[in-house]
Amino acid sequence: MNEMTKRDKPGWQFWVDRGGTFTDLVACRPDGQLVTHKLLSENPEAYDDAALQGIRDLMGVASGAPLPADQIDAIKMGTTVATNALLERKGDRTLLVVTRGFRDQLRIAYQARPRLFDQHIVLPEMLYERIEEVTERVDANDNIIVPLDLDDLEPRLRSAYDAGIRAIAIVLMHGYRVTAHEEKIAALAKTIGFSQISTSHATSPMIKFVGRGDTTVADAYLSPILRRYIDRLATDLDGSAQTKLQMMQSNGGLTDAALFQGKDAILSGPAGGIVGAVKTANQAGFDKVITFDMGGTSTDVAHYDGGYERVFDTMVAGVRIHAPMLLIHTVAAGGGSLCRFDNGRFQVGPESAGANPGPACYRRWAFGGDRLQCGAWQITAKIFPVYVRA
Repeated sequence: MNEMTKRDKPGWQFWVDRGGTFTDLVACRPDGQLVTHKLLSENPEAYDDAALQGIRDLMGVASGAPLPADQIDAIKMGTTVATNALLERKGDRTLLVVTRGFRDQLRIAYQARPRLFDQHIVLPEMLYERIEEVTERVDANDNIIVPLDLDDLEPRLRSAYDAGIRAIAIVLMHGYRVTAHEEKIAALAKTIGFSQISTSHATSPMIKFVGRGDTTVADAYLSPILRRYIDRLATDLDGSAQTKLQMMQSNGGLTDAALFQGKDAILSGPAGGIVGAVKTANQAGFDKVITFDMGGTSTDVAHYDGGYERVFDTMVAGVRIHAPMLLIHTVAAGGGSLCRFDNGRFQVGPESAGANPGPACYRRWAFGGDRLQCGAWQITAKIFPVYVRA
């Protein structure tokens, strides 16, 4: 018997879109009435978390008070926490462990030239901070060519841990089919104390070293941020409510919060917008849709023609991801993108003012040095004299 049948009437249901600038909520009250709410994703002077505060506001619970979990049936959330961290390169410090001789493979990648005539090639910033090679090698026929040497690797892992790195991505040649070496390194990393351990055979068990490696690094880079955010949500929810929390994945489906991973969260927020837009368009009689979702940090565009377009190998913010996801084009330009002069050029993004201090219309600007920060606008005062009335 589920919890809804235990009560005389159903409880609250919440659908939350937690963006980089705004958090939007739609709730179904126990009497069936739909209500909405909108608030800043970050407002440290007023609340710790926007999603929880929005739920409190709708339920009439005092700020800081625990939520009445027995009155909540479900919380379903899409979030751009991972998307924004990837776009702005603000994930956790990550160590990459690879088979000896392949330390530069993810940097070299496929040497693709999508813009053939560009004379100045700017490679995307890599997500890992440090690389350690491990002595080992297996072939595609499951034969061990070079035995695994953990004794040589252990002091270097401890050195990375002592330097403050807590996330590790383990990517070995043919690790997708011969998993024993990755499993042993993962066990060693756990013993040392690494809190986030991503192995390529568990994250993306597919052939192709580069795509598998990039996906594993992204998972290690983003999962700690997601876990901290979900744990913060869980602090105000008891055990029974924690099982009700579901997160939107990049493929457009929902999963339990405990199973939510970084590699599946990159397009969590945008995917929810597409699903909602398509449902709304279908109700209006349209089966061909172009969605345009401009938020505070990023802009997302997608196409729908009688069915969702999904991909299993795509590039997001310069990172190859081997995971099922909706086909969405994301650029780091939104309503809160920071504008600046750099090397004589006016540039927009990828950094965003977010919700704190937020765009200039929030009137939460701050001065620093010779730069004026007005939320979405950072303009060098030496170039553009700006006068602001408080």
